[in-house]
Amino acid sequence: MDLVSEIHPSICRICSAHCPILVEVEDGRAVKVTGDPSNDLWRGYTCPKGRALPEQHANPARLLHSMKRDEDGMHRPISSERAMDEVAAKVAAIVAEHGPRAVALYIGTNALPYPASPAAATSFLMGLGSRMVFSSNTIDQPGKQIAMALHGGWRAGEQGFETADTWLIVGVNPVISKSTGVPSQNPAQMLKNAGARGMQLIVIDPRRTETARRAALHLQPRPGEDPTILAGLVRVIIEERLYDAGFVEENAEGFERLAEAVRDFTPAYVSERAEVPSDDVVRAARMFAGARRGCASAGTGPSFATRGTLTEYLCLCLTTLCGRWARAGEKVLRPNVMLPAYTARAEPYPPYKAWGYGEKLRVRGLTNATCGMPTAALADEILLEGAGQVKALFCLGGNPMMAWPDQRRTRAAMEKLELLVTFDPEMSATSTLAHYVIAPRLTLETPGMTQAAEALKYFTIGIGFPRPWAQYTPRLVEPPQGSDVIEEWQFFHGLAKRMGMRLSLVGFYGWGKHVESPPRIVPLADANPPTTEQIYEQLTQTARIPLDEIKRHPHGRVFDEIDERVQPRAEGNTDRLQLGDPHMLRELAEVRAEAYAERRSDALRPFLLVPRRSNDFMNSSGRSLPKLTRKRPYNPAFVHPDDLAVLGIASGESVEIRSAHDAIRAVVEADASLRRGVVAMTHAFGGQPDEDRHREVGSNTGRLIAVDQEYDPISGIPRMGALPIAIARLR
Repeated sequence: MDLVSEIHPSICRICSAHCPILVEVEDGRAVKVTGDPSNDLWRGYTCPKGRALPEQHANPARLLHSMKRDEDGMHRPISSERAMDEVAAKVAAIVAEHGPRAVALYIGTNALPYPASPAAATSFLMGLGSRMVFSSNTIDQPGKQIAMALHGGWRAGEQGFETADTWLIVGVNPVISKSTGVPSQNPAQMLKNAGARGMQLIVIDPRRTETARRAALHLQPRPGEDPTILAGLVRVIIEERLYDAGFVEENAEGFERLAEAVRDFTPAYVSERAEVPSDDVVRAARMFAGARRGCASAGTGPSFATRGTLTEYLCLCLTTLCGRWARAGEKVLRPNVMLPAYTARAEPYPPYKAWGYGEKLRVRGLTNATCGMPTAALADEILLEGAGQVKALFCLGGNPMMAWPDQRRTRAAMEKLELLVTFDPEMSATSTLAHYVIAPRLTLETPGMTQAAEALKYFTIGIGFPRPWAQYTPRLVEPPQGSDVIEEWQFFHGLAKRMGMRLSLVGFYGWGKHVESPPRIVPLADANPPTTEQIYEQLTQTARIPLDEIKRHPHGRVFDEIDERVQPRAEGNTDRLQLGDPHMLRELAEVRAEAYAERRSDALRPFLLVPRRSNDFMNSSGRSLPKLTRKRPYNPAFVHPDDLAVLGIASGESVEIRSAHDAIRAVVEADASLRRGVVAMTHAFGGQPDEDRHREVGSNTGRLIAVDQEYDPISGIPRMGALPIAIARLR
């Protein structure tokens, strides 16, 4: 019997890039994924993770039925309907005894490309009366939202990468991460094109990354000194009067305070402290300010090093000093397509409250903030006895045992919970501790659209689609026969129905100070709820381009006919961007006052650990797929070969890595792209704290981190990078 094979266009939703793909379906099963070459943004690009989608769907370890942990600690299958019955009853009992604050929600990175699910989960929590909603954002790059709140934003957006003649990237490797810094649509090709047209890329990174290799100037500093270098660049630009005085005078305030704050960050001081040539500091400042177009953006590396908000703030200050925001009369770079239309004006929107509202935590004086609730404090909210203690946790699209800092504390918290519910396609490290593991549908079994990815342009500079792109994809395959898998939003709808609650999903992507239309509210009926397809239709009812029109282009389309121009500042608008925020300048003064030389003389822990992304994995996702792990199933501790020689350790040996907090075992690997004294490892690997399988599943760097030591007082993110460590051969 001949097999029936068809090729369908679709969207990869493993990360925020949302690459267009072609899926070969054979007798109802996805058998191959390739990039879709029919557009000029991605040009057929897709990464190994996207190409492994068929293996993910057919993974023998995939859960095809939800699981319940019995009293003997074993997980056994349970129907999704029965699971909803039991979880609803348990949640009701916990709320009745301890109040709604006892129920919390954690939304991981893998949930964000599916708009209905995080919206339904959040609506369920709010319906209970709980505001304990946490996300992966506050253990990754929370400083972006805080810095924007303190600095203010620009209603027309920044200048685009495709027209830039310079760009500054700090501590991020977009060629691999497909995240901030360079638009994620085939970033390596974008950088190649930019170099061909003469763009001068400046990279600040302790490793000569795939991105840094394409730079006109690469500063390779001691980790953790990004604010020092950026303050030095600001000083040179101000001292040499390289800034756009007219733009600053018209649109910003606090210039004098900023100039005074950076006065002592001379090139000589920056060179001595950050260990980069002083001439390169001056050259970078002149290169950036001397260009006509181009912005500054930072990433996970600086965020992990405890001064992430200050780094992001100084990037915004550099962009404003040089007037790198879209001007009146220019073509609107990224007009909304699947989001409501708005008027792009060449004007600031002013700073706004960054923290101190909503829920207040019981630990470390932390509150809700513009970046969200402080996830690094959630384990303590579970462990701390007394009124307000978290008793139940829903984990949606995340794996706290791998992703959260302070792994042993996380393990204790997971075991303390009266109810832990995870949504997981396999028995991850977190799901093995859960009371209920809900088996979800996977990517190709659900419809998809690019609305969420389009809205990333409101998140930070240099991310999202660089042109008005949109795509919709229907479901391509059905779950395996006999399975009982469910979309996450349907589970929360089932809980709400059983508890007598009504859910209303909010289309929360992209609304706020940039957009004039209110968010779209989608009420979910109890008796006859809509399908996911119908929810997407409702979420896009106010879109600039109707969903029906987008569906007419199954391969996606750039809607270049949306030819809008940036409008002038509105009459009577007197808003200003803030270059001299008091909180940020106090933090900068603290940096200047640090006894940095003393920190270098730590004989017990002479190395600094920094994060590093892998092209084969999205955090902990993909680690069970042989197609992705065949090169190596673990995350090496990359070390400069000269450092290994001094230690007398060979590449491939097992070592112990010890911080002031804890220790892990790892496999070292020589990497000459690192500066000496630096160790780079990918996070979200490893197993449980009480097992050593570092050659089979890798090493969890989160175990080296203490959440209550050296943490940001606003977001709560602890020192997760530039972390002092020691390395010793494993005996």
